[in-house]
Amino acid sequence: MKKSRVKGLDIFRGWALLLMIIYHFNYDLSYFQVMKIDLNSSSFFLPFRYTIISMFLLSMGISLSLVHRKSILWRKLKKRIFLLSLASISVTIATYIVFPNSWIYFGILHFILLASIVALPFLNYPKIALLFAILIFIGSATETLTVHPIFNLLQPILHLPPVHTQDVISIFPWFGVVLLGTVIAYYDLHQKVFNQKIFNNSSLVNRVLKFMGQHSLLIYLIHQLILFFAFESYFRLIT
Repeated sequence: MKKSRVKGLDIFRGWALLLMIIYHFNYDLSYFQVMKIDLNSSSFFLPFRYTIISMFLLSMGISLSLVHRKSILWRKLKKRIFLLSLASISVTIATYIVFPNSWIYFGILHFILLASIVALPFLNYPKIALLFAILIFIGSATETLTVHPIFNLLQPILHLPPVHTQDVISIFPWFGVVLLGTVIAYYDLHQKVFNQKIFNNSSLVNRVLKFMGQHSLLIYLIHQLILFFAFESYFRLIT
């Protein structure tokens, strides 16, 4: 894989991170009661959130395929699983402390951890992956494919939040997006996007986005802490 393609993927992931930070900034505006924003039903912020998730999971599927398609690099995979497991547990513990009634039990990191393993058998079978993706999208849209029975079974056992959680990513339809990413990478369709000049110029914006994309996990874990600290500090100073 050429360096420019890696750069393009990092920049694409960097854009997803930037949009996510903007989304969480608006979440914090609502949380600290600066503005009243219903992120869960807003005609703007709900599609905005879905766009961010789609960008993350597409880039994840593309990256997973590019790294492991020829052969599974077990050392990299084990390191990835370890880091994602550690990060997912940290998010769960932190949100349980801050939001005991709506803690995160299966957010984006938990999903990526699971999908990183489940998607591996599909990497060299793009037609099967595409078929499964289509079936997942149709099943999710018609509500014939759902994880609600699993939630109803596990909720009383694990004492999961019964109504609301700070973040939850359903396996369906989002695993379909990951599979779509692997298909895109298998047929090198991502090159048509990432080889465009917008992803390959050396502007400051691209350098910053590339840096963000290369350190996406770390930025994901600390950005909300920084935002919360900034809001807390601001209100302490003015009150």
